[in-house]
Amino acid sequence: MKQFNNWEKAKEDARHMGASSQLPVGGYVAKIKDVRFEKGQDGNSDRIVVAFDIAEGDYKDFFQTQFNNNTSEDKKWKGKATIYCPKDDGSEKDQWTQKSFMRWVNAFEDSNSGYKWDWVESKWKSLLIGLVYGETGTIIEGKPIVYTEVHYPAAIESIRNNDFKLPKLKKKNGYDDSSSTSDASSDNGFVNVPDNVAEELPF
Repeated sequence: MKQFNNWEKAKEDARHMGASSQLPVGGYVAKIKDVRFEKGQDGNSDRIVVAFDIAEGDYKDFFQTQFNNNTSEDKKWKGKATIYCPKDDGSEKDQWTQKSFMRWVNAFEDSNSGYKWDWVESKWKSLLIGLVYGETGTIIEGKPIVYTEVHYPAAIESIRNNDFKLPKLKKKNGYDDSSSTSDASSDNGFVNVPDNVAEELPF
């Protein structure tokens, strides 16, 4: 058999395909694989970091496949979300944090029959939850990029029934619509989001 043209490059691209791709915008049923509580430092809020993988549909086991295909020595698990805990200080910002936190609690309760929040976040491990992915635009080292991440949680039935609203583009670090000519896509069609865009949770 004759060797293909550009064989070595094609082989290397295939090796990294799962490691650099992203979930499309949309709703997913996910399963929590790990939970970590982090104490806030320097006046910042405490937070709960959850690691998850997709549990149903065409993208089932997306992050496990991505992790397995990543040949980097310091590879991390990239399916994660951070939930900030209210400080209970009565501020307007804290009221928003409370609403956001309760949205996660409600999504967990609505997605898992018999589960009720009892202030033990470790019990979220192995639970199902709906997650809605949307686009986020940011500026990294002067370059505008767009990537996808969890925008909000939802009940799994709303995901299964396609009864959820797709989020608008979230803007960070001075990103605006005029920046949208650039994104994180590489020439091979895979998406390369810099590691410093969001924390990764190894486990």
